[in-house]
Amino acid sequence: MKNKNILNIVLFQPEIPHNTGAVGRTCVALGAKLWLIRPLGFRITDKNLRRAGLDYWKFLEWEILDDWDALLAKLPDTSRYFFFTKTATCPYIKATFSPGDTFIFGSESNGLPPSLLEKYAAQRLRIPIRQETRSLNLSVSVGIAAYEAWRQITILHENTFFP
Repeated sequence: MKNKNILNIVLFQPEIPHNTGAVGRTCVALGAKLWLIRPLGFRITDKNLRRAGLDYWKFLEWEILDDWDALLAKLPDTSRYFFFTKTATCPYIKATFSPGDTFIFGSESNGLPPSLLEKYAAQRLRIPIRQETRSLNLSVSVGIAAYEAWRQITILHENTFFP
């Protein structure tokens, strides 16, 4: 059965509504589902979230869950997980992505919890940046990774996700 979403994008305990709104907008553009893991650093009705997502939020497929285990229970068994972290050694560009993959991103101030990074050590990816930069903005990171996946998927799967 064909997965109706090109990707699953998970924000683990996001804190900044502007970032989540921008990620939601990217998800709409790609046909990805957005998963938010509590606690959130804002209310889902926050005007900044709506402003960043513009009028696209009504087209977004999204869900809020209480914890990691709840997410695992909801995702398809066929989904592969990729954890984006600056502590990974493997650059994202070396990974091969497929429809239905799940990309997990941590909070803006704390990243992903060490317990997840340890458990899924082989599935960690990084976006290379210069030493002078501590990190990239969360929504920028999601855009970089998601559009590389889109590029690969549309080439390898003959553009079955877009008209």
